[in-house]
Amino acid sequence: MSLGYAEKLSYIEDVGKVGMSEIFDPPDVLQEKIERLAMMIQKSKHLVVFTGAGISTSCGIPDFRGPKGIWTLQREGKALPEASLPFHRAMPSMTHMALVELEKAGLLKFVISQNIDGLHLRSGIPRKKLAELHGNSFMEICPSCGFEYLRDFEVETIGLKETPRCCSNAACGSKLKDTVLDWEDALPQKEINPAERQCRMADVVLCLGTSLQITPACNLPLKSLRGGGRIVIVNLQKTPKDKKASLVIHGPVDKVVAGVMDLLNLGIPPFIRLDLLQTIFTQALSLDKRYVNWTLRITSVHGNRAPLPFIKSVEVSFSESQNMKAAVLQDQPLLLKRRTVRTANPFDILLKLNFSNGCKCSCTQIKIPVDFQASADFLKHDKDSIFQKLKDEAIQDPCCGQNAVVERKATLVPKSEVIVHAIVTNIVGYERPPKATTLSNGTLKRKNEDVSDIETSQKRSKGQRSKRRRKHRMTEVDSSW
Repeated sequence: MSLGYAEKLSYIEDVGKVGMSEIFDPPDVLQEKIERLAMMIQKSKHLVVFTGAGISTSCGIPDFRGPKGIWTLQREGKALPEASLPFHRAMPSMTHMALVELEKAGLLKFVISQNIDGLHLRSGIPRKKLAELHGNSFMEICPSCGFEYLRDFEVETIGLKETPRCCSNAACGSKLKDTVLDWEDALPQKEINPAERQCRMADVVLCLGTSLQITPACNLPLKSLRGGGRIVIVNLQKTPKDKKASLVIHGPVDKVVAGVMDLLNLGIPPFIRLDLLQTIFTQALSLDKRYVNWTLRITSVHGNRAPLPFIKSVEVSFSESQNMKAAVLQDQPLLLKRRTVRTANPFDILLKLNFSNGCKCSCTQIKIPVDFQASADFLKHDKDSIFQKLKDEAIQDPCCGQNAVVERKATLVPKSEVIVHAIVTNIVGYERPPKATTLSNGTLKRKNEDVSDIETSQKRSKGQRSKRRRKHRMTEVDSSW
């Protein structure tokens, strides 16, 4: 979680058990459990996933209760861990992207998350299939019209307080609020209601990387039991709900999920991060009408005063035909002012965007065409198709920095042009485990076996017989991806 978020929380004495020892299932036991989980998912008619901080630790975000968790270290009087990268640059884990693929394959029906890191939305889980119980550090909401604003920067406040921004709906204009809960805040009905409904419908609730200690969220998976559903818990520590689970797996979440995806013959898609910015070119004639006084602003699409966290600096130069001084813009707001002869020929402003820490590449370049004689123009592209094209290009050429114009709009008074640019700033691929094991025909067998009998039986002799049968059916496959 964000260290800033932890510092903003109100102080409470009892945060539950922390610093519990981690448990690792032996390799053969872990593999057997992964196979059982894969079969449960394949047979499931309504799979719901319930996630906690443990699915984001591999993203460089510390958890709370682990051996090096925030609250564990606080209780021991030790310094908090240092984040490996800015919170706003955290990328989805292998588990996040596997859930995206499971949803696209029709196996995953809903995701319930206690995390405030926003990575489920960023990974591509549809908002209508996601309940963020404790909020989202990158989300603002309008309390009047209910519209949500997903930001590329961490919202300043927590506790459902007003932020510095207002709703952009002209008919509304209300002050926005953050969505992250403090200790005393009740779970929002907008999130808890669909979460409860989905858990009641679920035949499998898969709990990933959660200690299941924070109430009332931790009781949601139990609602599946009344309808005959089953609970699976994947966590490195014991949880209070282990006795209610049909299957408890003590292993790293990424490893378990990757093994399941391999057995289901599903790939884990790469994550391509797109960031947006806008350039605003404004011009006005001088008093003697001989010159054009113009201004170039490089701003966030979330507003001129909103931070632009992925930009460290901008180097500005001009096409060779123009005898204009270059500049380096380092302090936000990024602003350049110049004067040009009114009769000047069209020229290009060349921008080298230097990215901040956490971006895969160091920079990219974009070009802003300038023509003082041209009329106002308006152009709106199909954003989805542009985004997809950029992602496809990024997969083929993973050097990062690809960019495209998403929207161009202009006004006459004052005469200005706004161009929205989409830029690929991160590309993350996910490798399968070194030795993935699958069944001989590449698909899960035993479809006609009674899975529930296998899961409820704890007799050692039966487990050994099952293990011997699997050894004859299983073969090693090439793990390259």
